[in-house]
Amino acid sequence: MISGLAKSNCQNEAVELFFEMRESGIEPNEFTFVALLTACMRLLDLDLGSQIHAFSVKTGYNDCTYVANAFMGLYGKCGCLDFVVQLFDEMPNRDIASWNTVISCMVKEGMYDKAFELFHDMLSLDEDRADYLTLSSLLVACARSFSITEGRMIHAYAHKVGYTSNLSVSNALIGFHSKCGCLKDVETLFGRMRARDVFTWTEMINAYMGFGLVDMALATFERMPEKNCISYNTLLSGYCQNGEGSKALKLFCKMLEEGMELTDFTLTSVINACGLIMDLKISQQIHAFVLKFGYGSNDCIETALLEMCTRSGRMNDAEKILHRLPQDKSSSFMLTSMICGYARKSELDKAISLISRWQYVKPNSIDEVASASILGVCGDLGFQNLGEQFHCQALKYGFLSEIGVGNATLSMYSKCGEIEQAIKVFDSMSEYDIVSWNCLLAAHILHRQGDNALNVWKNMQKLGIQPDTITCFLIISAYKHTNANLLEQCRNFFLSMKSLHKIEPNSDHYACLVSVLGYWDLLEEAEETIENIPFQPKASVWRALLDSCRIHLNTTIGRRAAKKILSIEPQDPSTYILKSNLYSASGRWHCSELVKQEMKEKGIRKFPGRSWIIHENKVHSFFGRDKSHSQSKDICSALEILFLECLKVGYVPDTSFVLHEVEEHQKMNFLLYHSGKIAVTYGLITTRPGKPVKVNKNINLCGDCHTFLKYISVVTKREIHVRDASGFHCFVRGECSCGDYW
Repeated sequence: MISGLAKSNCQNEAVELFFEMRESGIEPNEFTFVALLTACMRLLDLDLGSQIHAFSVKTGYNDCTYVANAFMGLYGKCGCLDFVVQLFDEMPNRDIASWNTVISCMVKEGMYDKAFELFHDMLSLDEDRADYLTLSSLLVACARSFSITEGRMIHAYAHKVGYTSNLSVSNALIGFHSKCGCLKDVETLFGRMRARDVFTWTEMINAYMGFGLVDMALATFERMPEKNCISYNTLLSGYCQNGEGSKALKLFCKMLEEGMELTDFTLTSVINACGLIMDLKISQQIHAFVLKFGYGSNDCIETALLEMCTRSGRMNDAEKILHRLPQDKSSSFMLTSMICGYARKSELDKAISLISRWQYVKPNSIDEVASASILGVCGDLGFQNLGEQFHCQALKYGFLSEIGVGNATLSMYSKCGEIEQAIKVFDSMSEYDIVSWNCLLAAHILHRQGDNALNVWKNMQKLGIQPDTITCFLIISAYKHTNANLLEQCRNFFLSMKSLHKIEPNSDHYACLVSVLGYWDLLEEAEETIENIPFQPKASVWRALLDSCRIHLNTTIGRRAAKKILSIEPQDPSTYILKSNLYSASGRWHCSELVKQEMKEKGIRKFPGRSWIIHENKVHSFFGRDKSHSQSKDICSALEILFLECLKVGYVPDTSFVLHEVEEHQKMNFLLYHSGKIAVTYGLITTRPGKPVKVNKNINLCGDCHTFLKYISVVTKREIHVRDASGFHCFVRGECSCGDYW
């Protein structure tokens, strides 16, 4: 009766019946203890379990294998691993359940090496002792810890003892090979299975999503003979994992229509989907839905909501979520999300303020993930001093052994213009992943060192490192920054992506190839390449061609490229700006104004050009014709003097970059007060003589600013370093490191 009640979700009644049995004078036996402990496990009642443990010791049943196994199960469920190990070590006799219990507890607590050690100990006592539960637990451990050698050994052992036909083991093998193997192995396992359950099909969906095969995952989902909440959630999270936010939202709506059970995991996934889409209205709707159903108090959902708000530009709402939480509940992830959100919204002072406050209030709460994220923000801002502080902190707390922190440190130094320091960080790392190599490639390309990037790729090939889609993108980019024309090598690499590396070129790869062809003035071949793409290319591919036409002054192909962009993305803000600028450049000012008016009516805003400089550990931001800075008068006076000095040594303002219908003298005024010129001037009057001036910019320098900064480097005899959207420009003695191509 006690056992039946415990297994029928009537745990309290089971406990009451035990006390009734005791009052009637009936002594318990080993089966009583096992039944009663089943109730305790379901109630997670550690206090009652401890009392029963004491009673079992008193009555002499603690040495019974079945009872000891039940106690290990209870302590394992309640997270008391030390008690589990102590009981296991003290057991006079162990059966397979004893080994399985302690191994599964080790896996649950993430102590995978200890679980493998116990497995080897068990085999040394009896080679055929392991059963399907043992193997399933260990395969889960292999998948979570990426223990490929151990996983293959356990697969071989399962095959040897005949457990590969077991459904539980087969499912675990699919899970392991999904994480640590190849798709062919997973599909072979699935094809050989005689029996499949919901979990099998769900594992296959998870596998296809993990390999980035979204369509195949959906096809598998649709073939499932039976679906449950977990299947839907797996597909939902897979969409998010692969950046398919819109598909995830459609699936969520379908789940609502079909009355599917919604769990915390479901809501967290759909909130993450909104974060991917970054749509203000949709994020507000999902936020309202979550609050309506009372899920907002859940820590995971609160964290996901805050991340969604920061990604959707709702920083005020994100601040409300953060501030209404007790200080001890504001997690490292939440604070990191806020910092990254401020950086995305260009609220740089708030980002730095929060980092400083966090260091002061919770100095020891910055973990590896937070450290990597903050280093990333420092790199994006070009805030080297702060980045160096977090580099030191990572060294102090031993975070640099984490690959993610090492990668972030490398990236931070490269974005701050310290390429040599970035290489030193890479060389000092104890281990690398593909992201590490990609960061090193990106560092060289950011500094326009294409030949160095290709040398890194040669080293990767020698070491047998397989590239991913990002690696391929970076390698193609490198050919735009080489000293010699290596177009034939670039073409060969592009063709080898699919044949040799099994990577299907996407729009980003084609855009990069078009950019390389454009760099070497092969605009006709670039246009033909786009026309022959076997799928509908994104607007970014045509933008790459248009940019090359702008540099080589090819208006014929440029017009065709602009027309294609406008047809693909008619609602994109940059497309409106493009259309307006095209009208302005041809003198059709009335048409240009109509486009701007249409943008205002539709609430479409131009992404403003901004330049900033770090001075005395503070971010100083400037916009075009910006006079809001406290030293604005000094900046304007200095800029006017620089302008006159540059005119004396040959600078000629290029008013074609002024896309407004104004008088010629007004055009000169527009040109003079571009944000890049203002930021550089501020740097010149605030930094010590002889020191390089370092400026960051969110868009590309215009042609006139580029020319002006070359002349400034002559008249001031100072180095000017500018990082814009295309990479680094180093202006020295009237020359730029970009070779006037950006």
